[in-house]
Amino acid sequence: MAVGTADYSIKNLNEKTNADIEGLLKKSKEELFNLRFQNATGQLDNSARLKAVRHDVARMYTVLRERELGISQEPESGKKTEEK
Repeated sequence: MAVGTADYSIKNLNEKTNADIEGLLKKSKEELFNLRFQNATGQLDNSARLKAVRHDVARMYTVLRERELGISQEPESGKKTEEK
């Protein structure tokens, strides 16, 4: 299985707007800071979570950069597009 949180998969991130992703990014960076702090003080129980959160942050940056370069498109805000 891939490293990271299932909620932050590429498929799920592509369905979110840039503002939503930036909010998730801020939340993940705060979690990463707290995990690093816990690791430094010896209170971290699950060290694999550090790697998972780092991968999630990188995935979010990748989706935002793809949109900036025009590789992928941001979905319309308020509506999810359905294909059929």
